[in-house]
Amino acid sequence: MSTKVAIVTGASQGIGRSTAIRLARDFESIVLVARNRVNLEETASMVGQAGAKALAIDIDLALPDAAQKVVERALAGFGRIDALLNIAGAVPQIDLFDMTDEQWDAGLALKLHGARRLTVAAWAALKEASGSVVLMSGNSALFPKAPYAAVGTINAAIVALAKAFSDRGIADGVQVNSVLPGPVMTGRRRSYLEHWAPLHDMTVEEATTRFPAEAGIARYGTPDEIAELMAFLVSPAAKWMTGSTLRMDGGEVKSV
Repeated sequence: MSTKVAIVTGASQGIGRSTAIRLARDFESIVLVARNRVNLEETASMVGQAGAKALAIDIDLALPDAAQKVVERALAGFGRIDALLNIAGAVPQIDLFDMTDEQWDAGLALKLHGARRLTVAAWAALKEASGSVVLMSGNSALFPKAPYAAVGTINAAIVALAKAFSDRGIADGVQVNSVLPGPVMTGRRRSYLEHWAPLHDMTVEEATTRFPAEAGIARYGTPDEIAELMAFLVSPAAKWMTGSTLRMDGGEVKSV
């Protein structure tokens, strides 16, 4: 076990939770960041069972001062930051012509600006540790569609932001990459299917099969599968990889 420290945002559920638990095999300490305190404490318990120390910080990263508070608490608790995994940021899937300014702003504030501020706030510590950053985007960055315009637009911005950070990181010794997951079966997606299926005279099982088929893939991915990719990107094995955008989507994107 190393003495390294990782910060994982969105750690209260889904991919963030799976990533935090997976990183407990490689990092001695994990800083868990999310808004839901109860769920965050559950993740902290799981991280502890996996063998790492956990510091749970329930905070809204959409707030301008949140990033600095997270970094200060991480450094006060563990003294260093070796990896930052920006996973927080659910964006509502609402049609381009129905989105309000408030909904656009909410999506931007958490997923884009939250990740940007936290990366900037942690940069000095990451530079000192020759650390790594991962920003989670999504496949919709590659094919924005009107029914979920905000998701695609913000995810595309995340990819560009990661590329810009990686350019600075070459000189500063900080590795930065982005990840584009395809359709992943998270608790949020399961809740959506449970709501959607009866409205269309389907069982949840039928709906769960229909959507991957329409996307041209065999099945939904799992949070644990994305977590393995995240863990690889902040491992010594990936140290020369920077400025890259990696898809893990079961073959959803058909272009070369």
